[in-house]
Amino acid sequence: MSFSSETKNELARIMPEKKCCMLAEIAGFIRFAGSIHLAGGGKFRIVMTTSNPAVARHYKTLIKTYFSVDTTVGMGQESSPKKGHSYMLSIGPENLSEQILRETGILMVKEGMNFISDGIYDGLVRTKCCRKSYLRGAFLGSGTVNNPEKEYHFEISTGTETLAKDMRKLLNSFADINAKIVNRKKGYGVYLKAGEQVRDAIGIMGASSQFFKFDEIMMMKGLRSQTYRLNNIDNANIDKSIKAAEKQILSIRRIIEERGLDFLSAKLREAAELRLENPDVGIEELGKMMTPPLSKSGMNNRLRRIEEIAKEL
Repeated sequence: MSFSSETKNELARIMPEKKCCMLAEIAGFIRFAGSIHLAGGGKFRIVMTTSNPAVARHYKTLIKTYFSVDTTVGMGQESSPKKGHSYMLSIGPENLSEQILRETGILMVKEGMNFISDGIYDGLVRTKCCRKSYLRGAFLGSGTVNNPEKEYHFEISTGTETLAKDMRKLLNSFADINAKIVNRKKGYGVYLKAGEQVRDAIGIMGASSQFFKFDEIMMMKGLRSQTYRLNNIDNANIDKSIKAAEKQILSIRRIIEERGLDFLSAKLREAAELRLENPDVGIEELGKMMTPPLSKSGMNNRLRRIEEIAKEL
């Protein structure tokens, strides 16, 4: 099961305690997963589609709890081995479809005429708890979240730019969230790419288990990345030390060939002999072998002086 499906399954187990939050979540789901059909006589039929059976069961229960009406659940006409089955929740005129559309801020009246609004009705999302519920409904309707092992990406698909802007505004009302909009082939996407923001959005919606799972994966990826960087630094330092030692040995051998080690002062001669005897030892450890012991910078200075002498020969 995908990370996105696991997240939706967890969210589908949440039943809002407040009536206002119930309505906000229902409105979010209908707005992002629903379509409105004419049923004759100026009446409406609401059809909501989901590929997740747990989500279908959840909204059948939630709508029953809030509106006291039964929602018909059937199999979608389009299905494929890759996407699996789709489930259609239908509410007709006989089950207060018009009342539901009005209370969810979708069916509005202007100049005495009904019209279908495009966007999120402000009256439903005035409080933080209702914004969380609306976001949960929207995500369960048309949201996805990638497996954090692969990439950080959270997105809610919308059909119109107006709805995308409203969803971005709702997401950005939460601390440290900075959602953006992308134009897709079939509508718009409101998305998050930063790992911390994706994780927080999961937590805001109420998926605690998935929040902690996401956080743990983020932490492990961070540790692996840090270890990789440190290993690269260590390898680079080793390569640098090897090249430096090779250069020092070449300088010492040149002095031996041209003048002999007695040409050097006693202190430089001791440093040269130790380097020849210990070609793989680092500068700091080599300094400790001197009599008396030298600091890393002191040993480095003597070897640098030997290289300068070799260049002058």
